[in-house]
Amino acid sequence: MISRILWFFIKIFWKGEYDMMAIFFATRVILGKTSFDEVPEKLKQGVAENLLDAGLPELVPVEYGGTADAAEAAE
Repeated sequence: MISRILWFFIKIFWKGEYDMMAIFFATRVILGKTSFDEVPEKLKQGVAENLLDAGLPELVPVEYGGTADAAEAAE
């Protein structure tokens, strides 16, 4: 029972870490410090969701639900 509770809190902690990192990278993409292609693979979906929520689909590649084409995403 204790291990299940511990596992639950570990999952919440790690989910929070991924959310914070996705917000961090989304901010860097908005500021132009990092391109979407440079975002770590595990975080791309979360970063895309944050950018779309911010009303910036032009920064998100089409495969993640945005409107940026491959040429723009590589810049």
